[in-house]
Amino acid sequence: TTLRQARLVTAMTGAADTTLTSGGEYVFYIPEGKWQTHFSSLLFSADVPATVMEVSLVGTLILVAAIFPDQVQTANSMPLLELAVFMVFLSLLRRLYNSYLEAVFCSFPQYRTQPVKEHELKSAKDLTGRDLTQLENIVKQDRLTLLSQFVLDVSIYFLVPGYYPAAEASYASMHMRVLQLVLNHYVMSLGMYWMHRALHVNPWLWRNIHSLHHWAKHPLSRTTYQDHWADNFANAIIGHFFAQILIPLDHDFFWVSRIFRICESLEKHSGVSCWFNIAHSLQRWFPFAQMPHHHDWHHEGHKGCNYTFSSIGGLWDCVFGTRKTGRHPQMAETREDREMTVKDTKQTRKGMMMDHPYLCLSPVLAIGMMAAVKYMSFGI
Repeated sequence: TTLRQARLVTAMTGAADTTLTSGGEYVFYIPEGKWQTHFSSLLFSADVPATVMEVSLVGTLILVAAIFPDQVQTANSMPLLELAVFMVFLSLLRRLYNSYLEAVFCSFPQYRTQPVKEHELKSAKDLTGRDLTQLENIVKQDRLTLLSQFVLDVSIYFLVPGYYPAAEASYASMHMRVLQLVLNHYVMSLGMYWMHRALHVNPWLWRNIHSLHHWAKHPLSRTTYQDHWADNFANAIIGHFFAQILIPLDHDFFWVSRIFRICESLEKHSGVSCWFNIAHSLQRWFPFAQMPHHHDWHHEGHKGCNYTFSSIGGLWDCVFGTRKTGRHPQMAETREDREMTVKDTKQTRKGMMMDHPYLCLSPVLAIGMMAAVKYMSFGI
């Protein structure tokens, strides 16, 4: 049992198998010395069944798209082969950027959002605060997420022609394309804000779905997608899908958006808040922008769990009165952090009516209805 648990922890952390005989796993402590050895298997997800599943699914898709390009092509969409190749690229991006962010966490303790003492957990828990039973459950959810996301992506390609935009000979002016990207991200963030808030205030959704993600009280970038599979599934629909229907992006900016969103998501769970956070640094000068320390505070539990729900930027937290600054290095401060007084940081939540367990879902339903009406009337 001990060996099985040790291997499970190795799978969750990406630690090399050699650490099984070294007296401990990376997941239980912040490594000293050569941290590089602790990331040796991250490229392969450190979970062999999940890696085999991913390679099989995407490999089959590439094969089918290459052999039958005309038969699988949908109207106004990029070639299926391009989508499959980008699945490979985005998968590698997640792994490599995850390694980069955890290397920063291990190498620069001065940029950590939580003091070192916060990570001095019981030996029965991992570095983020999860016990072995929870880790075993997360492994299962990771595999279900991989399968459900693949099915969703491929289904959308065939059922919603044009969702994955085809390349065009010419595009609108660059400033209009950038403006459209910004608007798309704010619409995406609005839907995800209200879904995220509902996951917290609806008892059933919290207990059965979102609480799994919050087992990590001291998140690292590897915990970003470690949710219940339905949590990730809903975010994909309410975030990217609705936003692309309402504010469609062209071929190039569609992929720019996906890449930025992956980096932003990994960064806000990275446990560090500084200039190493590339995506957040690019957007920190936008009004009400947030840095990773805002979301880190959200994960600490009773102190800030029902605050800072925004996924991109921080506009909606400010609009709906759910912003908290959290702890952070001074260099990571945003304008809003500096302007918030002690009174502001201790203020109670606004808009309590929207914390009703069912009413909080109404904005999500409204955005979904607008997306449906728009698609049925005009397409993409």
